[in-house]
Amino acid sequence: MQVIPGRPHPLGVTTDPHAGPGCWNVAVASSAAERVWFCLLDTDPDTGGVTETRVELPAVDAGVWHGRVLGLRPGQRYGFRVDGPWDPAAGQLANPAKLLVDPYARAVVGDLVVGPAIYAHDVDDPSRPSTLDSAGSVPHSVIVAGAAVGARPDWNRPDTAIADTVLYELHVKGFTQLHPDVPAELRGTYAGLAHPAAVAHLTDLGITAVELLPVQHHVAETFLLDKGLDNYWGYNTIGFHAPHPGYSAAARAGDPAGAVDEFQDMVRTLHAAGIAVILDVVYNHTAEAGPTGPTLAYRGLDNANYYRLAPEDPSAYIDTTGCGNSLNVGHPTTLRLILDSLRYWVTEMGVDGFRFDLAPTLARSDGAFSDHAAFFEIAAQDPVLAEVTLIAEPWDVGQGDSYDIGRFPPGWSEWNGRFRDTVRDFWRSHDDRLPDLVTRFLGSADLYGGDRLADRRGPDASINLVTVHDGFTLADLVSYDHKHNEANGEDNRDGTDDNRSWNCGVEGPTDDPTVVGLRAAQTRALLATLLLARGVPLLLGGDERGRSQQGNNNAYCQDSALSWWDWTALRTPAAEALHAFTRDLLRVRRDHPVLRRHRYPPAAGERCYTPAGDPMTGTDWADGAAKSVTIVLDGRVEPVGSDPERAPGAVAADTDVLAVLVNAWWEPLDFTVPADVVGAGDDWCVVVDSLTPDRAGTTVSAGRVTVGPRSLLLLTPSSMDRPATTR
Repeated sequence: MQVIPGRPHPLGVTTDPHAGPGCWNVAVASSAAERVWFCLLDTDPDTGGVTETRVELPAVDAGVWHGRVLGLRPGQRYGFRVDGPWDPAAGQLANPAKLLVDPYARAVVGDLVVGPAIYAHDVDDPSRPSTLDSAGSVPHSVIVAGAAVGARPDWNRPDTAIADTVLYELHVKGFTQLHPDVPAELRGTYAGLAHPAAVAHLTDLGITAVELLPVQHHVAETFLLDKGLDNYWGYNTIGFHAPHPGYSAAARAGDPAGAVDEFQDMVRTLHAAGIAVILDVVYNHTAEAGPTGPTLAYRGLDNANYYRLAPEDPSAYIDTTGCGNSLNVGHPTTLRLILDSLRYWVTEMGVDGFRFDLAPTLARSDGAFSDHAAFFEIAAQDPVLAEVTLIAEPWDVGQGDSYDIGRFPPGWSEWNGRFRDTVRDFWRSHDDRLPDLVTRFLGSADLYGGDRLADRRGPDASINLVTVHDGFTLADLVSYDHKHNEANGEDNRDGTDDNRSWNCGVEGPTDDPTVVGLRAAQTRALLATLLLARGVPLLLGGDERGRSQQGNNNAYCQDSALSWWDWTALRTPAAEALHAFTRDLLRVRRDHPVLRRHRYPPAAGERCYTPAGDPMTGTDWADGAAKSVTIVLDGRVEPVGSDPERAPGAVAADTDVLAVLVNAWWEPLDFTVPADVVGAGDDWCVVVDSLTPDRAGTTVSAGRVTVGPRSLLLLTPSSMDRPATTR
């Protein structure tokens, strides 16, 4: 096969317009290499084994090995091999016996087969390199036809401001794997998510963006494979440019490169329905685990450049992720990989933003977290990334500064763990939670308000959540006091014990009507708080229908019916009623821009009162036993059309008034609606009642409004234009 020097950019295997048709440029970064081979892989028709043709790359520039190769075709499997120094004590781990995935591969195929061949070291003597060939035991890269040079597809992106966004977290496979209205061959795939039955569920609720659990190519940890389990969630990436083929109907049918087109088609379908696509991405670590983990790509290419090595012992990794390694964002090669990958998913795959797993690790160029880290600075100036949604999981693992909520720079939103913890505790009627509940409900200005104008963000920096994939579902949050993770094979040791849950009197399933009714009421109170609070709500997919994981709060390895949606079981009358309640809450949120602020309003726009209707005093706030409050949101403070700080594309604040009556006591409580709400009058319309949803649309007297136990009531003056209700 003919090969000549090529170009060091772009990285990966790409068509080369400078060399004519049929010519491909191959480029891979490795400053540690002394020789690099481009390896073409095929299947022996007689033995079923892997056959290989090796082509040595003839040129290297600035640590990038490259060559022009004729005769390649889309669909061809390939990999790299690297020869160079082997000195584990110095962090040098080149071993040409190991086939390596291309970090820029647009498609990857094949499973990880556990055995000694997948390790660069000899399993009996880790100081020595393994001589076993790994080609038959590791994933392979796949050549994908590229778009025309300079082409940028028109993705018809939804124009929804972050302040108006409703996020919905889901797993591509689990969402449709058991969906009876999706054709069997499409279930659990990108095409399945794009099926009209799946899209209709999202649009009926009023979802504006899906947040997809990791879809970049990942493999399971070896200890899971040894147990016959899998990494279902996917937080173990090896291919940052490749859609996971396990979620592709095309790949299942034998066309791994077809996963790219299928993903793109899914994005176009969701966009046509007004739904943005946010990817949960894992740029903090890779699937190669710790120093004794498998060698699949980065460790074999350039261990010291891709990973943070311990300065005092380069054979060891610095681990701020709990997964064995941390990507070295302080090195240009790794930083470029991350940024190139992000841009690729936006420009070529059509996605609209990212949620960054363990995001502080990306800001540790020099070890400590910094809101001026190189990654943040470059992303802010990048013309592609500056236009998309950026969401941080603002914590990582094991560092003195690992909990970095409120510390990310302007332009970033954050998963608000304090919102989750406070809301869970408040509705369990815990003491000393009322002041923080009000702060969280009003958008967490203490975290995102900022003392300096240049650093100030708004309520839409707060991604409000009560439940997500990591932890109990909402149904389990009100049904279990303790985790039940026995199915994970770790004797129930895995998963957090800090659940802040309440089983309402019985652990797990029950037919007791009192307990069932209490759980339903708690569920509605939690949903109402989440979906009416200022900030950006993140709804865990399935919570609107009472999906349970049987008390498993760490189902990361459960690629089974435990995690998949059982659509038949979720079509009961109770599930339909909860779905309708959730849908109506989101309609109320849509109809009241005062709930969706981009900026924090003046103090007059949000006032708090005791149940008696008196303004809250310092003494009232200091009462640790207090569990009730009235919050008045006055949209008239900023008249329509005069809100210069609203988000681009967002609707200006409305001119109505909302009163939120909150009662976390276990008994009903009478409230007096404040008399100082100008123009409100004596009669108020019930917009939402979390305890008794059928009460919506009725009229109550301001002098006495009964709020049921552990419930939330949303009112608007009858004298003003009546909004939509949840009835």
